[in-house]
Amino acid sequence: MDRRNRARLLGGLLLILAGIWLLAAQFVPALRVWNSMEMTWPLIVVGVGVLLLVLGLVGGTPGMAVPACVVGGIGGLLYWQNATGHWESWAYCWTLIPGFVGVGTLLAGLLGERPRNWARGGITLILISLIAFVVFGAAFGNQFAGLGGIVDYWPALLILLGVVILVGMLFGRRGRG
Repeated sequence: MDRRNRARLLGGLLLILAGIWLLAAQFVPALRVWNSMEMTWPLIVVGVGVLLLVLGLVGGTPGMAVPACVVGGIGGLLYWQNATGHWESWAYCWTLIPGFVGVGTLLAGLLGERPRNWARGGITLILISLIAFVVFGAAFGNQFAGLGGIVDYWPALLILLGVVILVGMLFGRRGRG
């Protein structure tokens, strides 16, 4: 089956599944809670991420895992923020987006597109994202207050990140040459 037919098959199946869900929600009152947009609207964003991933798998383009992870990750953040009402966390949660790209690149590598190249870039993005999350979280949020004085040393993480980048650059070029 070629890509075009696989995409049509997937689209048809998704429409059937959506119709079954909406029809069941009309006849089973317990399912109506899940259709309430007040609390579950971010799940639509997560669903779009899952749809992008499935389209990439069916279409034979593993690189679609990158936008799928970004959209799904943002949907997960929106779901958490909607459930907790902690919307001000966007001041530092945006730093997780490069990490979502890293997860997507790792997933794309696992699905077949040059795994070694994708793994290195993915892990680097995840590490940078986590360090930025801690730095910005310490600066703008108070969720790290339980760690005591460790948060006072977050500039050391910036120094460590710079050293890792420089060492990787120096030794990475020697290893290739």
